[in-house]
Amino acid sequence: MIGGKECDQAIYELAREVGRLIAKAGAILVCGGRGGVMEAACLGAVEEKGLTIGILPSADIREANPYVRIPIATGMGMGRNVIIAQTAQAFIAVDGQYGTLSEIAFALQLGKPVICLLPWITIPGVQVVKSPREAVDLAIGNCI
Repeated sequence: MIGGKECDQAIYELAREVGRLIAKAGAILVCGGRGGVMEAACLGAVEEKGLTIGILPSADIREANPYVRIPIATGMGMGRNVIIAQTAQAFIAVDGQYGTLSEIAFALQLGKPVICLLPWITIPGVQVVKSPREAVDLAIGNCI
């Protein structure tokens, strides 16, 4: 799950639903571990008893949002986006800006599927969907 570190309430609820559906599917949620879309997705996953992993830019695990169950402190700043891209099997992007764009680029370079809800930019190779259910079904389907 990738997306903006800040978001409005509508985006937060959308990301939360994606997190719930990821957990219901029995998948592990991997994200950047901080606020906004990442926090919302982790909250949704935890509400469904799912496992969340946050790959943090700092060396301090205390910077993880409260719903990250496994914080990984990298101390790599934006370089941690490469670790996220290597770790995840499929990507669901909700909203976001340039940090999300870099994660999308790394994922596409690695040949991994990228699904996007509410894209802020058109990117060749990214599959655009209209609902959290469609996003999760497509992501899970790409991993089987």
